[in-house]
Amino acid sequence: MTEHPTSHEGRKAMADRPQERTRPRQDTAAATAAAAVAVPAPAPGGGNGGGLPGPDGGAARREGERLRFVGAATRRIARGLDLDEIVLGLCRATVPTFSDAILVYLRDPLPVGDERPAEPFMLRLRRTDRLRLADVEGEELVLVPDPDPTPAAELCEVRSGGALAEVLRGVRPVPGDSPAARAALPELLGPDHPVPGGQRAILAPLRGRRRVIGAAVFLRRPERAGFEPNDLLVAAQLATHTALGIDKAVLYGREAYIADELQRTMLPDSLPQPTGVRLASRYLPAAETARVGGDWYDAIPLPGSRVALVVGDVMGHSMTSAAIMGQLRTTAQTLAGLDLPPQEVLHHLDEQAQRLGENRMATCMYAVYDPVSHRITIANAGHPPPILLHLGGRAEVLRVPPGAPIGVGGVDFEAVELDAPAGATLLLYTDGLVESRLRDVWTGIEQLRERLAATAQLTGPDHSPPLEALCDDVLDMLGPGDRDDDIALLAARFDGIAPSDVAYWFLEPEDAAPGRARRLARRALARWDLEDLTDSVELLVSEVVTNAVRYAERPVTLRLLRTDVLRCEVGDDSPQLPRQRRARDTDEGGRGLFLVNRLARRWGATRLSGGKVVWFELATAAR
Repeated sequence: MTEHPTSHEGRKAMADRPQERTRPRQDTAAATAAAAVAVPAPAPGGGNGGGLPGPDGGAARREGERLRFVGAATRRIARGLDLDEIVLGLCRATVPTFSDAILVYLRDPLPVGDERPAEPFMLRLRRTDRLRLADVEGEELVLVPDPDPTPAAELCEVRSGGALAEVLRGVRPVPGDSPAARAALPELLGPDHPVPGGQRAILAPLRGRRRVIGAAVFLRRPERAGFEPNDLLVAAQLATHTALGIDKAVLYGREAYIADELQRTMLPDSLPQPTGVRLASRYLPAAETARVGGDWYDAIPLPGSRVALVVGDVMGHSMTSAAIMGQLRTTAQTLAGLDLPPQEVLHHLDEQAQRLGENRMATCMYAVYDPVSHRITIANAGHPPPILLHLGGRAEVLRVPPGAPIGVGGVDFEAVELDAPAGATLLLYTDGLVESRLRDVWTGIEQLRERLAATAQLTGPDHSPPLEALCDDVLDMLGPGDRDDDIALLAARFDGIAPSDVAYWFLEPEDAAPGRARRLARRALARWDLEDLTDSVELLVSEVVTNAVRYAERPVTLRLLRTDVLRCEVGDDSPQLPRQRRARDTDEGGRGLFLVNRLARRWGATRLSGGKVVWFELATAAR
């Protein structure tokens, strides 16, 4: 008859239990790790049955030790962040505490998400661990890593309807002496791999959220006690935690890969080579702890040999940030094509960010460099200020109104126009370069300014440092360590166009304008010793100016630029862009752009806020 808990003996038993539970405890993970390294070799044929640490103390004691082992082992497996760490955690947690050897097979390739794997599928041996007994001089027999693990098949094809496929489909671990395991293990390990007899092997399928992704084989030596029935539950727990961890690692790895590729494909493959400026860029993704961000840079050629320089940073680190970055970059390119002022570009970017949804915020720096006037116009939307490195080695942080980040809404942006002397270098960057957990943004900006000045001192006062080497030297200031944010860097070396290489005129919109344009162009070419281009230039200038005069109401502009090519630009106040078309034999006109397309090296038309510019380029002899 069972004693009621309220009896004297029952109360005494209840009082005794807490005392047993309140014994001094050691750190479970540390104790397990120590046991996994220094567990004494079990006596052949004896020991604790399950092979788990702890002195003999009956079934209850062994069960408690088994539960503590499972808890420590699953915590060790869960600490792994990637696939290899998770598999290593399983091996280190089980050998030699639970088994003397383990073989882990995974699907090749591993299925990701909802994708349907092919049948039959392959299992590849991912890792195998084994410990052996060694006779160390002056010491008892100890367990040491075996440099020559038990040979096993590297690759196994799982055929539908086969013995191995049936065991994997059943999900639950099976003992090695069962008929199912005896048929499946040779198929998995290969016919030449010895399988221990008795209850010294467990075949455990590794099942993720949707499908089996592999298998683990636990083995014990013949001199060690075999697995008990409860050890199948231990193997099931280990296999489940390992499979779920692998599943998460694969999904996370694929998401990070897709986001990283998404971001990289949205950055420019190469920078343009506009006249009067040299460009260099760098992009560094965030460290593993932060992964993908939304930093971007761009250089966009504009009419009049100008170039727009853009650097931006979408807040956050995710695929969403990368997608928003791509949308804002595309919007900025479209707005730049309209030749809007920098402050207007930021205003429209702000509106676009609000249309994308709430909390879609970004910082952005937008600058337009004119190599003819040697000036740069800059507008800022909450971005770190640019740094201008002068030819003599002086580096200054430009005073640009900070503005509010894009996406805030309801704010005005202000642009400033500054000198951009020849030989100077403008550095645009994102905050990942100057801000970290160890320093605030202004401390980082000052360190960057000092670094640029020190680098320029090495090349002397009359020479600018090489642009690519300058970018590399700037990134070296980061040093080793974990970065929380990605970094975008854009450097522009201002060469400019000398006034002697520019010719500029206004032409009244009248019938005599094409003839006057031909005479002016002929004189400029003679002054530049480019008489060999006279016939082609006169023909093309006449055609483009004639078309401009037909639609213009205000004076037409004509500009010639001599660099490595000869560039001709004709501007008028009509927003209608010309289109090349095939003229019929009876048409009197419509052949002007056809001639431009055939004779010019390149040509194009760009709509401006007050009209348009049609331009073409002709190759010149080396200067």
